[in-house]
Amino acid sequence: MDDKDHEILRLVQSDARLTAEALGLAIGLSTPAVQKRLKRMRESGVIEKEIAVLSPAKLGREMTVIVDVVLERENRMHLDAFKRKMRSCPLVQQCYYTTGEADFIVIVVVKDIKEYEAFTQEYFFDESNVSRFTSSIVMDRVKVSLDIL
Repeated sequence: MDDKDHEILRLVQSDARLTAEALGLAIGLSTPAVQKRLKRMRESGVIEKEIAVLSPAKLGREMTVIVDVVLERENRMHLDAFKRKMRSCPLVQQCYYTTGEADFIVIVVVKDIKEYEAFTQEYFFDESNVSRFTSSIVMDRVKVSLDIL
């Protein structure tokens, strides 16, 4: 990876719809050179996925909750089971296995408190391996980004 690759990544992470031609003009490379670099970065996994970032509020998902989850048991089987449940839940936007007080930090996007209550019932209260969880309701989305560069 060189400086030109980093320049391409900086631009693409903020707008994945930029064409190879537009990227080339912005950083001083030909369209085929940009296409070759993008292909290499996709195949190597540097670019994991190209997605659309949706507005939760415009889709009726007004409430974001950050949840600290502590498990009763942390063996591989229980960790993997919890990870699978979080991956399969459409309300879970992000889930991190962490060190510190909580075993997992989960970001959940719901339409209202009733939907969050139903989520906690199914994924925490009905899950025998969840020892406890703490919820923090987001009051303002100050910065939302997956940018690295």
